[in-house]
Amino acid sequence: MSQLRPVNTSLCLEKICESNYRKLFRLIPNLRALDKTAIGHTDESPALHLSILERNPYTLTIELSHCFKQQLSELIAPAVKIRVYLDAQLAEVIRDNDRPAVDRVYQNPGRALEIQEYKWRLNYFLQKWLDHCLKTPYQFTNVSDCLI
Repeated sequence: MSQLRPVNTSLCLEKICESNYRKLFRLIPNLRALDKTAIGHTDESPALHLSILERNPYTLTIELSHCFKQQLSELIAPAVKIRVYLDAQLAEVIRDNDRPAVDRVYQNPGRALEIQEYKWRLNYFLQKWLDHCLKTPYQFTNVSDCLI
C-alpha cells in the first residue's frame, strides 16, 4: 500500500470518499438497481464481480473484485468491501482481502489518528483501482440475467 501521507488526513479522506463514490457510479451506473450479485464484462480485461452484501435505505455494503482465471482455479482479488453512503454520496472501504477490517486492527478509539491514516490508505488504494477499472468499458449485468 502506498506510503503517501497527506498533511490533512481528515480532509483528504473525505475528498477521496467523495471521489470514490462518483467513480464507483461511473463504473457501475446501475448500482442501485442491481440484485445480490452482478458481473462486469468486457473483452479487454478480467471480469469484475459485484456482491451486494447489505442494502438499507441510505447505505449499501458491497464487495467488488476481479476474477482471474488460473489453471485449476479462479483467483478473486483484490476483493474490496465498500460501504456506500447514498445520502451523503460517499464510498468508504471497510476492508480488502489483504488487510483486516479497521475495527479489528484498532480496537482502542484513543488511536484515532492511526485509525484515520489506515482508512485513508485503504481508500487511496480504492481510488487508484477505480481509476484503473474506469479505463475499461465494463458492462454490469445481474447474475440472474446471465442465467436466462
